[in-house]
Amino acid sequence: MRTSLSTDFSCRIKIYLRECLLFFLLLHSRPVVFLTMERLVVYLLVISTAVKAMMCPRRCMCQNLSPSFTILCTKTGLLFVPPSLDRRTAELRLMDNFITTLRRKDFANMTNLIHLTLSRNTISQIMPYAFFDLKGLHALHLDSNRLTYINEDHFKGLINLRHLILSNNQLNYISPGSLDDFIETIEDLDLSYNNLVDVPWETIAKLSNVNTVSLDHNLIEFVPEGIFSNLHKLARLDMTSNKLKKIPPDPLFSRIPVYAKSKGSPLSSLVLSFGGNPLHCNCELVWLRRLTREDDLETCASPPELMGKYFWSIKEEEFVCEPPMITHRTPKLAATEGQSVSLKCKAVGDPDPYVRWISPDGKLVSNTSRTISYANGTLDILVTSLADKGTFTCIASNAAGESMAPVELLVTPYPNLANSTSCEKDAEPGPSDILISAKSSFPNETKAQQEQAVAVAELTSSSALIRWPPQHHLPGIRTYQIQYNSSADDVLVYR
Repeated sequence: MRTSLSTDFSCRIKIYLRECLLFFLLLHSRPVVFLTMERLVVYLLVISTAVKAMMCPRRCMCQNLSPSFTILCTKTGLLFVPPSLDRRTAELRLMDNFITTLRRKDFANMTNLIHLTLSRNTISQIMPYAFFDLKGLHALHLDSNRLTYINEDHFKGLINLRHLILSNNQLNYISPGSLDDFIETIEDLDLSYNNLVDVPWETIAKLSNVNTVSLDHNLIEFVPEGIFSNLHKLARLDMTSNKLKKIPPDPLFSRIPVYAKSKGSPLSSLVLSFGGNPLHCNCELVWLRRLTREDDLETCASPPELMGKYFWSIKEEEFVCEPPMITHRTPKLAATEGQSVSLKCKAVGDPDPYVRWISPDGKLVSNTSRTISYANGTLDILVTSLADKGTFTCIASNAAGESMAPVELLVTPYPNLANSTSCEKDAEPGPSDILISAKSSFPNETKAQQEQAVAVAELTSSSALIRWPPQHHLPGIRTYQIQYNSSADDVLVYR
């Protein structure tokens, strides 16, 4: 096709050149000057068009259908994007080749490009800002390549992108900011058949114009609750063949009808596909069981009594949960002020219970520099204080209810600890424990008094050098303990 087209153009050029030569021979004849000039302009335009048409990349097919220009280079053995591409091109198809890298210069100044297909190559690297000039691009097909990650600068400049196809790659990471430039225009996002354990859920939650989201055939284990609530135009959500044990209900699902198959579903509905996941069929999936659907082959992976059963054949009343039961806890624990302690609380239930702790003063214990609460129910207090004395409450909760158990903590004051409320005052005051800057001095203060005081030197935002006089007159002293508190709270810390 291309060979015959080139031959035809060559013939036309020869004919037009002959006529141009004849025109110059006839220039001396005045009566035909104007007619010949008009024909010359036509000839030159035709020659220019023919030469431009011949700039089509080697072994490619080009179509110049005004006002668009299309280049098709399929199965031509390309190792890189051809450098001689016409920058006016509106549609560029480079699929089924051996391109490995996309460079910044490959698509430079191609502002008219609307459709770019790079499917079924061996692309493993996208250079930063490779698509930056493609401001008008609507569709980008990168499926069936060897991409392993997407960074924030890979898709910069694609401000009008509507279709992004990244299926059948080896993706294991997608940067949260990589979709920002087209977050309000994207309509079709295909991430299927990759190695994704996690996806940028917060970014997906902002795709206000998206119609189809394909996440099937990945390794996704968790979907945050409420992540689809603002995707009002979402019509199809495919999460088939992942590692999901549960699919959380979403406010979007309560506003529009949700179907398990597209057949027969109305236009203003959401089609949800979730087969091939190891579903844990308990009360948390009752909402899913109530969907309008046709019988399909989804099965339950657990609990044991429902394993292998068809999801749609199980009655709603069989989707049950078990309230939490605390099986082990620390009964009573004693510690000296300043020591670290661990309070244990283990619970079972279906689904797995979430354990939290309430302090003796009735407040929820959060993770701080002094306390750490773990998912397994353990509470670590790194430095105990007298305020910790009392009964802590372990609360285990899940969708079926909650269970509570008390844990008593006894804290005894550290002996001879300065500023401790339980210590009796000495008859004779000893050396001052007031922190004094090593560089400060008072008018009535003697050098001997300064030497007996506790002093702070080389003070920074994160460290300090503390000096105090030796206590040789007190036999048996082996260690010293420093007491201080953070500016964020009044809890004393001991070192």
